[in-house]
Amino acid sequence: MSTTNTNETRFSVPAADGHAIEAYAWATPAATATPRAVVQLVHGMSEHIRRYRHVALALAAQGYLVYGSEHRGHGQSAFDAGTAGDFGPRGFAALVDDMAAVTRALRERHPGLPVVMVAHSMGSMAAQVYLIEHSALVDAVALSGTAALEMLDVRTSGWTPETANASVGTPVTPADWLSRDPNVPAAFIADPLCGTPLTLESLFSIFDVGNRTAETALYAAVRKDLPLYLFTGDRDPVNACLVWFDPLVNRLRGAGFRDVSTHVYGGARHEVLNETNREEVIANLIAWIRRAVG
Repeated sequence: MSTTNTNETRFSVPAADGHAIEAYAWATPAATATPRAVVQLVHGMSEHIRRYRHVALALAAQGYLVYGSEHRGHGQSAFDAGTAGDFGPRGFAALVDDMAAVTRALRERHPGLPVVMVAHSMGSMAAQVYLIEHSALVDAVALSGTAALEMLDVRTSGWTPETANASVGTPVTPADWLSRDPNVPAAFIADPLCGTPLTLESLFSIFDVGNRTAETALYAAVRKDLPLYLFTGDRDPVNACLVWFDPLVNRLRGAGFRDVSTHVYGGARHEVLNETNREEVIANLIAWIRRAVG
């Protein structure tokens, strides 16, 4: 383990195939002394987990032990290895397995504490697959900027970052679809760990693996008492401004999940945790976590 700053620690978790998952921990002295729960943050496509440091520290200030990891093809380790944008031979399935490996490591590190997963965008899509395969590992799951995968499927929907930006009206940068806060797209573009596109094989694997989440029969063995929270902006182009969001919510409720909460933020774009009203969004997330796991 190596400490990168006062509240942030970098470490690695071994994946089943030997891959070293780059991971981070955030904690405050109060959270370390009497932690409420563990929160596992999961980032989106072409970005990295430390973009959510502000979310992690806000959660840590409320007594939560917060962790996050880099997906394959993402983060400093991927750039160092020359694999940025590439999930590897197992594609999206390996990302889901890595998320489960991190959860297991957190349960070993903090036995007895509930674990909450908070997953954004592509991470929320991996979390939908995770729900089917690993629901027993977590105590609550929150999905940010999410969509029904088979509707988003880029091979049939025509979705691209360019079409996403078209929803903005008069964009100033190619990344304005992320947030109304101009500092967010500017920082994204300036960040050397952001913006690298996925290989086509990796991109398509998201839907090769994820489109089966539309099959509600696959949820038969999933625990239905798992609290779920889906939050998004009504101007989020990743779910076509709710056209691909509402069917996902209805699907999960129809599959038998008994505690499905939603929050739609008017005017907000894709990254609600980085929006102009981010403090409200984070406060609502913390309130839901407190209700879900105490």
